[in-house]
Amino acid sequence: MINQRTRRSLLRTATGLAGAAAFPIERSDAQEEAHGSITDVSGIRLGHFTDSRRPTGCTVVIFERGGAVAGVDVRGSAPGTRETDLLNPLDTVEKVNAILLTGGSAFGLDAASGVMRFLEENKLGFRVGSIVVPIVPAAVLYDLGVGDPHIRPDEQAGYAACQAASNTLAQEGNAGAGAGATVGKLFGMRAAMKSGIGTTSIHVGDSGLIVAALAAVNAVGDVRDRETGRIIAGARSEDGESFVDTMAQIMQGATLAERNRPNGNSTIGIVATNATLTKSQVTKIAQMAHDGLARTINPIHTALDGDTIFAAATGTPSIRADITTIGSIGAEAMARAVNRAVRSASGLPGLPAYRDLPWAHSGEKR
Repeated sequence: MINQRTRRSLLRTATGLAGAAAFPIERSDAQEEAHGSITDVSGIRLGHFTDSRRPTGCTVVIFERGGAVAGVDVRGSAPGTRETDLLNPLDTVEKVNAILLTGGSAFGLDAASGVMRFLEENKLGFRVGSIVVPIVPAAVLYDLGVGDPHIRPDEQAGYAACQAASNTLAQEGNAGAGAGATVGKLFGMRAAMKSGIGTTSIHVGDSGLIVAALAAVNAVGDVRDRETGRIIAGARSEDGESFVDTMAQIMQGATLAERNRPNGNSTIGIVATNATLTKSQVTKIAQMAHDGLARTINPIHTALDGDTIFAAATGTPSIRADITTIGSIGAEAMARAVNRAVRSASGLPGLPAYRDLPWAHSGEKR
């Protein structure tokens, strides 16, 4: 367990790394502003709670105006979820009121109760007689290996995330569900890197269609640039001066039996659109969005991950598009969100981020 003094030191160091930006990434202001946010989809508010006692937290997406039609697709073999059965197209409830992404492993699912409490107070939910029951699907990632594992998101954390929710550009990096996220862990935490949470939106021509994504990236595998295929965060060599390339090591015969078992993982996210869709259609979009993970994380969907993607449609009546178009764009949006989660993160002691390692982005295509 980490004592109070150690926690304060860790947080001061993290703040210093974020503020110093010793190796700034050369991106123009126009590029930074152009990435957009899941809050660009009308009817969506996003809020983070980041626990100041250690790197963990939760992120809530609230759907106003009666909720959103939602679906889910779980690909990892170690998921932690809540209320995902309700999203089956055969089930009765048509809309959800919020979706929660949280750290804290299965303990973090407690945060969903805080989201429900907030929504009930605001009379947002599925009406059953005189009672309003908020529908809040949730997914967790495992971040208990960073800091004190006894500190994790709880009911009050979920409530606080709702209180912070807005439709402005969302904070990225070490925030909310991404606060304790790490990547490149197949060979143990000593080789891993800091990741975070990222978001983006894509405006499709002049049609009015918007497809956006939010991803908290906590993968056992390496993260690659979606365009070049270069590793931008992942397992590092013993001297910390290069990437070992996890897949290359696996191909050469490296096995878990030779190494320490990696800490828990899971990349969790949401694809959202302003189009009008059915539950079966958004479920298909959630499936297709996993292609965005496959383009940027390798290996992905392993026995050590609980990769889960939700999809939601807020249903602007005038916005319609076929699911192949939306699903294809959703996969691209998810790939961009994954890359932003890595590039926006700030390092912690023993867990450098992309921005802290000049060799990680030297010569990278801009």
